[in-house]
Amino acid sequence: MKIAVYPGTFDPMTYGHIDVIKKSLKIFDKIIVATTDNNDKNYFFSVEERIDIINNSLFKDLKLDKKKVKVISFNNLTIELCKKYNASAIIRGLRAVSDFEYEFQLAGMNKKLNSKIETMFLMSDVENQIISSKFVKEIANLGGDIERFVTKYAVKMLKKRY
Repeated sequence: MKIAVYPGTFDPMTYGHIDVIKKSLKIFDKIIVATTDNNDKNYFFSVEERIDIINNSLFKDLKLDKKKVKVISFNNLTIELCKKYNASAIIRGLRAVSDFEYEFQLAGMNKKLNSKIETMFLMSDVENQIISSKFVKEIANLGGDIERFVTKYAVKMLKKRY
């Protein structure tokens, strides 16, 4: 079974993230969606809320197969997650050229930590490449329509917060 880890903050998960998951499922048998619980960052949603949003977005709103996607939180190296779940790859989403430099450096460091794990870069569909969690939160805060950017459950959670 080919398994990949897709790490991120997913604060909240957007249709851009979902595109990357759907594309990953065409390549891998199982995807571990791992939301970070890094205390150094200031998250809008707690890790428990992010897991709730991810689960409801993927399995309730979009009806993805629970046997093919596992949602977890983590606070260690992504390479360690790969070992734990027997994953051969790390999935990283790219929106624009500006993302590439950081992602390239991160992939290089992960390769140095474990040369057996590959990093695969995937882009979301063109209509979702401009979406970022930061912009979604800002639009929601200002009362704008975010339904084109996140699932129904994520909209509900953002409206509840604002």
